[in-house]
Amino acid sequence: MDFTELPEHYSNHHLTQEEMSDNPYSQFIQWMNKAKEEDIEELNAMALATASSKGIPSSRMVLLKHIDEQGLIFYTNYESRKAKEIEENPHASAVIFWPKMMRQICVEGAVEKVSKENSEKYFHSRHRESQIAAWGSVQGKKITSRQELLNRCEAIKRQYEGKEIPLPPFWGGFRLIPSRFEFWVGGHYRLHDRFEYSLKNGVWVTARLSP
Repeated sequence: MDFTELPEHYSNHHLTQEEMSDNPYSQFIQWMNKAKEEDIEELNAMALATASSKGIPSSRMVLLKHIDEQGLIFYTNYESRKAKEIEENPHASAVIFWPKMMRQICVEGAVEKVSKENSEKYFHSRHRESQIAAWGSVQGKKITSRQELLNRCEAIKRQYEGKEIPLPPFWGGFRLIPSRFEFWVGGHYRLHDRFEYSLKNGVWVTARLSP
């Protein structure tokens, strides 16, 4: 299958240095708010890439749940492949891409676990069925059928009927602490606009990158 003839649709908007905030977190939030205005579906979905201690990479989609100047927070099963790779090699990169807007944000940095209190607060804000699913799924492990998964969830539901569901000891959040951001806007004929923020001695330094 060949994809060379697929049409390319890019933005007419050009990104300028004057439009960019001095602070990448402010720029990130500004773009997220714009994506909300544009009714972008799953606007917080991001591709997260991790690597084992041997440098073998893997990637998957996760949901960004919080951002502030301490970093980007997402939640997962601590026994999953991504969590084990983060434990071995506590660095990751993430990409958010909105095709409708032809905008992309790339982030790179170190990763750490969030506090148990933080994880508990978020866990108990989730729908009860999602809490049950967190207990019922042994993420990434082989199962014989979907019914096996449903049976596990049903057993958890019976166990905690009428009770608060506790935070699983194997579930919680990670914080990606950026040392680099890149903001990209697609341009005609691949003359894209790219701006990099890199952390130098505690100060964010910006630069325009060639597409």
